[in-house]
Amino acid sequence: MSAMKLGVFLPNGQNGYIISENAPQYEPTFEHCLEISQEVERVGLDFVLSMIKYHGFGGKTGYWDGCLDSVVLATGIAANTSRIDVFATVPILGIPPVIAARQLATFDEIAKGRGGVNLVTGWNRPEYDPMGLWPGDEYYERRYDYAAEYVQILRGLWRDGRTTFNGEFFTINDATCLPSSGRELPIVTAGQSTAGQRYTAHYGDYNFVFGDRELLPQITRPMVQEAERVGRTVGTYALFTVIAAETDEEARAKTQRIVDGQDTEALKNVAGSAALDPESGGTSAHFIAGLTAPPEEGNLTFMSFPVLHGSYESVAEQIATMQRDTGVAGVLMTFVDYVPDIRVFGEKVLPLVREKLAALQSV
Repeated sequence: MSAMKLGVFLPNGQNGYIISENAPQYEPTFEHCLEISQEVERVGLDFVLSMIKYHGFGGKTGYWDGCLDSVVLATGIAANTSRIDVFATVPILGIPPVIAARQLATFDEIAKGRGGVNLVTGWNRPEYDPMGLWPGDEYYERRYDYAAEYVQILRGLWRDGRTTFNGEFFTINDATCLPSSGRELPIVTAGQSTAGQRYTAHYGDYNFVFGDRELLPQITRPMVQEAERVGRTVGTYALFTVIAAETDEEARAKTQRIVDGQDTEALKNVAGSAALDPESGGTSAHFIAGLTAPPEEGNLTFMSFPVLHGSYESVAEQIATMQRDTGVAGVLMTFVDYVPDIRVFGEKVLPLVREKLAALQSV
């Protein structure tokens, strides 16, 4: 089994990934995201990934009302780091694939081959409607077919520097992306539903999902099996919020305080947007379930990301056994107060994770 990767989900949307008045309140800035990324590199984690959101969810906290462009942000971070991998996010409804291919090729040159991309198919109609980019509600059912063509165009341009493509959604006639390094950037997709898992198995390199330890194998195993069937290797990055403290009780109390301060208006707005998506078992359904789920299973206060909370020892144990118990390739983490929390994670948790991983591998 390959080494498990540990990365950080950058808070380039307002207030990060916590919808609560009892959490840090901030507008996103390049300086903050760069400081986080440099701390990630300093403590020895593997990668950072930023998201994109064009229309937030408001409420008292103005949740995600502000958001930095992901490709530009990732490029700036890549220019100011040297070791970590950097993933940008591209909304496939917002950027034509030929333009995205060139942007990402330039980004990867600046990153010196450390670049990757998270492709967002677009589950949130209210996000794209104001910009005139929503193609109609039939897109809910066809988005993975659209995304499959998008990926093929990207990879053709990166590999060969030019491509011709005739599909249902795209007609490309000898488009170019030069200069071309020939490197096909690793592609992350968020394939939570059955259709999403199948799409990722055929076209992605990593599946970006959120689910507790019981749910993760149900997502990971079918996707891995389908990928193997078509001769591909695809890993899963599981998303968790990490709240570590000196004791389990302290971490539990911190988690509960955040839930107690939840921004109910913003939560309703997230759930309302998710309810428009007819797809079952996917990201939108997980958001709706998060309204009543406990933090460990993905309460919507934490954007439905399951929370790993506990003492430094307990959190290290939960992370170190994640790959063995669920089959994931890596863990993508969010934090409450990013820079100090990552610093503490690097000092108190990461050494224990490495010790435990080494012990598991020697068994």
